[in-house]
Amino acid sequence: MLLTAILATAACSLAPGSVLDSGAQDNGGITVGYPARNVGLPGPIFGVFAPGAVRLSTTFTSDASNLGATNAGWVVQGDSLYYRVYSIDTMNEFVPGLPNVTQRVGGGWSKFTAVEVSQTTARTTAYGLRNDGTLFRWSVGGGWKATGSATGFAAVKSMALISKTATYDTFLANTRGGALYTIHIPTAAPMKPIVKPVRTKTWQGFEKLLASKCGQNGTLLVGIDKDTKTAHWYAVGRANGTATVINHLSSSAGSYKAPVYYRWGGTPDIDPLNGE
Repeated sequence: MLLTAILATAACSLAPGSVLDSGAQDNGGITVGYPARNVGLPGPIFGVFAPGAVRLSTTFTSDASNLGATNAGWVVQGDSLYYRVYSIDTMNEFVPGLPNVTQRVGGGWSKFTAVEVSQTTARTTAYGLRNDGTLFRWSVGGGWKATGSATGFAAVKSMALISKTATYDTFLANTRGGALYTIHIPTAAPMKPIVKPVRTKTWQGFEKLLASKCGQNGTLLVGIDKDTKTAHWYAVGRANGTATVINHLSSSAGSYKAPVYYRWGGTPDIDPLNGE
């Protein structure tokens, strides 16, 4: 069966959230099935951050209920990393008496170009890419504990998490030279990433990649080009080096204007990623 046909019958969705110049978090649009279509979600959540403060964001989890939702994730502001958690009602207003916390994790983040956190029911693992090409890893829980680092990633522009299992995490990364790679990182120590080429050219235009599960082992991928304010949507088969199937689905031009993008995800028990 063609990958696009599989996508058409799969329950595929990806919510490309953003942090606006005002500091509001935007739910963005949610793309479902094939061909891709944007479905309106509740508007921006105002007052989440100070205007212009956020430079990088991890995936934000949203634990929804019939009363609203509790949202949580990590952001880089200035030289520091912060954990942000807050509760809103169905009108996107903060709920008095419920969690609304910004907690500083630590400093030294002004030289980092990417940060992401992989959450499963068994572990929470964080990754940060520094501008000298060093990829760092931490175990999160009662603080951040360094669990390894690896060099050689200076060409990477963006990294999207496509797999999180009991034994490994996998990122799909594009480079300034246009290549697309998988970065497979076993959870074992020492940290030894395994890098495989997927494509050798044409992927240099994206400043941000975002991904979510599609089908049993596929990925719904969006690449955001901040220069043209355009997003391109792709159906990606199970990662298998240069044999990986990638189908371009659609483009959305001119509407992606936010300075920071991230993925809206669910709680770990309902947010699997198995693209490799």
